[in-house]
Amino acid sequence: MRSWGGKLIVGLLGMLIGGPIGLAIGVLIGHFLDRGVERVQSFNPFRPYRPGEREEVQEALFSAVFSIMGHLAKADGRVSEQEIGQAEAIMSRMQLNDEQRRRAQEAFRQGKDDDFPLDRTVAEFRQRIRRRRHLVVVFLELLLQTALADGELHAEEERILFRVAAGLGVPESQFRQILNMVLAQARFGGAGAAGAGGAAGPSRPSLGEAYQVLGVSEKASDQEVKKAYRRLMSEHHPDKLAARGVPEEMIRVSTEKTAEISKAYDMIKEARGMR
Repeated sequence: MRSWGGKLIVGLLGMLIGGPIGLAIGVLIGHFLDRGVERVQSFNPFRPYRPGEREEVQEALFSAVFSIMGHLAKADGRVSEQEIGQAEAIMSRMQLNDEQRRRAQEAFRQGKDDDFPLDRTVAEFRQRIRRRRHLVVVFLELLLQTALADGELHAEEERILFRVAAGLGVPESQFRQILNMVLAQARFGGAGAAGAGGAAGPSRPSLGEAYQVLGVSEKASDQEVKKAYRRLMSEHHPDKLAARGVPEEMIRVSTEKTAEISKAYDMIKEARGMR
């Protein structure tokens, strides 16, 4: 339903001030005000769901994630055991039931088809979520985890991911920042993973990577660092993700990132002597 309050109110004010001409001018001004309100509402990540809309959004997110995972796994011409294992690991971390796992596996297989309609799938997903930015971020983060299953991002995988991001309306610069953050978070997720027997684990992530986890420059002020940390922790809070329509199964994976975010923040605080 289109807004009409601006036309009515400003139009009446115009009529009181300038008669019929003022009415016409007021209605025109009110029209542009209403259009502005509609644009703001359409981009509002907290916009309430219509009855049944939440379930539709969750189904669209679930289907699109696993089908594009399959497409990414096939990007280099073959699906590796690592890529299959990563998809299965995400299913396990989501604690999917038997029916959900069957649907996820079927979507993954569809994504591997040579004629998989990537652009159409992305466009349908974008239309379904109605510009809810936080769903887009969760979506891209899950896809990046799959692409990085073997420890590196291959050129064809990167090309597909940038194509998906563009299809979702995410500028290249913003997606690159998300990519750098996920790469750095993966490093922090593997930090300190030495076995009990004393085997050497991954090297300690660098301070530069810690800043990438938070998405801030090393030249950022202490206040900017704190603000970025609080924003990221808030964005990955289970209650807020649920309110924004993220399925419970995907919330389990997304909130795991808080550990990497905390590790990075602690490293920066120690280096800066922050309290």
